[in-house]
Amino acid sequence: MIEFTLNGKAVKYEGDGKRPLLWYVRDELNLTGSKYGCGIAQCGACTMHLNGAPVRSCSVPMSAVAGGKVTTIEGLDGKTAEAVQQAWQSLDVVQCGYCQSGQVMSAVALLANNQAPNDADIDQAMEGNLCRCATYQRIRGAIHQAADNLAREA
Repeated sequence: MIEFTLNGKAVKYEGDGKRPLLWYVRDELNLTGSKYGCGIAQCGACTMHLNGAPVRSCSVPMSAVAGGKVTTIEGLDGKTAEAVQQAWQSLDVVQCGYCQSGQVMSAVALLANNQAPNDADIDQAMEGNLCRCATYQRIRGAIHQAADNLAREA
């Protein structure tokens, strides 16, 4: 049995430890905000936080989350998450929306660790989060706006 915390709630998983976290969360817990994109940890659509760090849940086996804390887009909260979500809306970042939960999860993780990122910091943190609609400039702008808003609130 694998026990961990998901979005602040205790979870017990009784199954194959090799099963990807994404499939358990989507198929059994019906939390479908994290998307399946590539299945090989290259696109970022499935990004979740594991102990505060962004991970590609399509490649994280359930055995790796034992005793850990997993956060999905549905469980994201706090000032940083709110600032990112507001900036995303303000700058109208979303087009098709498929990649956006992964983009937001990566952006929140970046700002949790670096409250004043420059363009290079953002590019590095967002590397591997692909957007077929190519809204990369708006994503970068939204991260800067969220950082500015957080700095004003501090």
